[in-house]
Amino acid sequence: MLLDLAEHQGSGYVSLKAVAERQNISKKYLEQIIPIFNSSNILKTNRGSQGGYRLAKTPDKYTVGEILRLTEGSLSPVLCAEQEMIDCERSKDCIMLPIWKGLYHVITEYLDGITLQDIMDRQSEQYGNDYVI
Repeated sequence: MLLDLAEHQGSGYVSLKAVAERQNISKKYLEQIIPIFNSSNILKTNRGSQGGYRLAKTPDKYTVGEILRLTEGSLSPVLCAEQEMIDCERSKDCIMLPIWKGLYHVITEYLDGITLQDIMDRQSEQYGNDYVI
């Protein structure tokens, strides 16, 4: 949904119906995730006949990591990997803890390094020269 809004950023406010149709996603599903984005100030909302949604900031300001943390919660493979003060009696002897922390670091660094704009740019590069005369 956010990628669709990013692609149509210049079109003003976009209706959920339009996003649902373009992305082949249920409008009901989109209505369920809207509150998550509204409470985090990712979206601007306009009610009325010309109403809809748009991104509050430009697409280069939103990372995939940020969006996934909002919608899915933690990106950590295990709870203790993202904690500074580990509340686990086994943490001192856990031979897997460095592995989990390393994986969490790689996942976070990777996903926080990709913006909605990056995705649109990649798509543009991939399909930019794909035309038929």
